[in-house]
Amino acid sequence: MNDEFISLTIGQQKNIALIAHDGKKKEMLDWCDWNKEILSKHFLYGTGTTARMITDRTNLPVRAYNSGPLGGDQQVGAKIVEGVIDFIVFFSDPLTAQPHDTDVKALLRIALVYDIPIATNRASADFMITSPLMNEEYEHQVINFNRTVEQRLKSL
Repeated sequence: MNDEFISLTIGQQKNIALIAHDGKKKEMLDWCDWNKEILSKHFLYGTGTTARMITDRTNLPVRAYNSGPLGGDQQVGAKIVEGVIDFIVFFSDPLTAQPHDTDVKALLRIALVYDIPIATNRASADFMITSPLMNEEYEHQVINFNRTVEQRLKSL
């Protein structure tokens, strides 16, 4: 048995984080409106204004965290670590400087570490949400961090 990795399961009903920079909020709202029927079958989370705007426009329930610059991206990252969030749609604005760019990078990093599917534009979000995997459980392999910690302790 390979103890380098552990198997995690993303359930049939996904926990989806919806995040959009200011310059991409309209695009996110349009995308959520277009995919309302699919999104209604899953649990939705979002950062500050984006979450509120999605709920106002689509009537979909979205659990809101803080605004991104006020720690919302970090809250989503913490929920990934806790095993709550298992899918992210983050419409990032590459042409506008973000005051919380380091938080965004930290969120993307933790999503990669935990092998979380993440769409950063409409095309990738369209491909992901229409995948047959959206309607079934999905097992993925994540680094066995307990093993890594044990090895570090032994080397000290």
